[in-house]
Amino acid sequence: MAVDRDHVLRSAAALLTRKSTATMDEVAKAAGISRATLHRHFAGRDALVRALEALGIAECEAALDAARLDEGPASDAVRRLVGAIEPAAALLAFLYSENQLFEGEEQNAGWTRIDDRIAGLFRCGQASGEFRIDLTPAWLTEALYGLLASGAWAVSEGRVASKDFNYMIVELLLGGALRTAY
Repeated sequence: MAVDRDHVLRSAAALLTRKSTATMDEVAKAAGISRATLHRHFAGRDALVRALEALGIAECEAALDAARLDEGPASDAVRRLVGAIEPAAALLAFLYSENQLFEGEEQNAGWTRIDDRIAGLFRCGQASGEFRIDLTPAWLTEALYGLLASGAWAVSEGRVASKDFNYMIVELLLGGALRTAY
């Protein structure tokens, strides 16, 4: 019987986003395979997390494409982006908390591309006068990541209704980022 790698990754992501300390045995069980089969595909937890990182990057890039960042006002693009990324938010929250992804000198080039695209969105919003210029695009990008992770955790813990995810993140982020007349 062939093992569907995507199914294994998505099963692992679903489990690890709820229980980040899950063992490889628990991951195998969640995927409906043996531990030996899991290890044939992923030599250990680090290899599994790296594969999840690649999945997370692909999900983010797809969300960025779907959000059409260069169309219309930047605030509308932020709204579209949060909506497009919502299905992957729990996986991103898990990855955001995985320190090993950020150890050493090298950051995965995929995260750099994503950072650049999101920061570019905030830079465009600043250039158009829509967003405050005293908050750097890098800071606004990190704030968005933090809100996405916090929102995903709050939804998974049942403290926030999933239907409110997009609204709460967008309103809090834009409430602080939008330029207001003084």
